[in-house]
Amino acid sequence: MSKRKYPPFTQLGMLSLGLIVIGGIYLSAHIPQHVPLGPAIALLAASTLVLVTNLTLLRRVDGFAWPRFFQVARWALLAYAFTAGMIEYAFLRNHLSGGPLVILTLSLIIYALQVPTLIAFTVARYDTTDFADPEASAP
Repeated sequence: MSKRKYPPFTQLGMLSLGLIVIGGIYLSAHIPQHVPLGPAIALLAASTLVLVTNLTLLRRVDGFAWPRFFQVARWALLAYAFTAGMIEYAFLRNHLSGGPLVILTLSLIIYALQVPTLIAFTVARYDTTDFADPEASAP
């Protein structure tokens, strides 16, 4: 187990996802009538800010297993981009358009980025490979 001090990455990641879910529920509750977009935009902006802050805080951790993080994040991103694409298809198939479509699409992008970073962080924080020494990972 690592004795490194990590920022509250998981907690902030869940906050970001929670803000996205609240925004999605808010928009869904108003569709197909006119949707006041202000609250949904504010929730999306807050979620994006939390995601960027979270990654910035993690970037400052010395000795973090970035190679493992990106290895896991790449594959998780592929899976979540696929699920976000299916959800986007459902929006388009149901003739959603205009501002609500833009906000929900941007929300899906945040979702498709945040979840893979949470998965990758969980794996990388417990990785014991010493990436600074190439000989350490040799069999």
